[in-house]
Amino acid sequence: MKPQLFALLTAIAWGVGGYFEKKGLHLGNLSPQMGITIRTAIALIILGAVSFPQWKTLTQAGPKAILYMVVGGGVVAGAVGMLCFYTAIKGAPLTKVMPIAFTSPLFGALMGILLGGEPLTVKTVVGMLLTIGGIVVLTVG
Repeated sequence: MKPQLFALLTAIAWGVGGYFEKKGLHLGNLSPQMGITIRTAIALIILGAVSFPQWKTLTQAGPKAILYMVVGGGVVAGAVGMLCFYTAIKGAPLTKVMPIAFTSPLFGALMGILLGGEPLTVKTVVGMLLTIGGIVVLTVG
């Protein structure tokens, strides 16, 4: 499958999941921290099973690669990002939270351009501006 299809499936999963997470937080009167704990525990079980055949690659990855995964995925995106996301969906309508929260591709693209040496093209700039414009339309007023 094409990477773009997986990106679309990601957006669908995160959007649909966000709806159910918000419902669960409110129905159970759960704190954002408890919601993240439930999400992470279930994800750990499923991902641990799915990734089992690749566990041996950890020893080949090296400490720098593991550190990037721990800091970027575990701390920044996993813990800090999810704490902020769950706090946002607990306190505001999804129609206001999701467009802002899912500007993550914009920030990822900026990181790729600024730090990763990826090219800045007219197409990329137009796409980023359209993203920002769409967020403004959906969240202002």
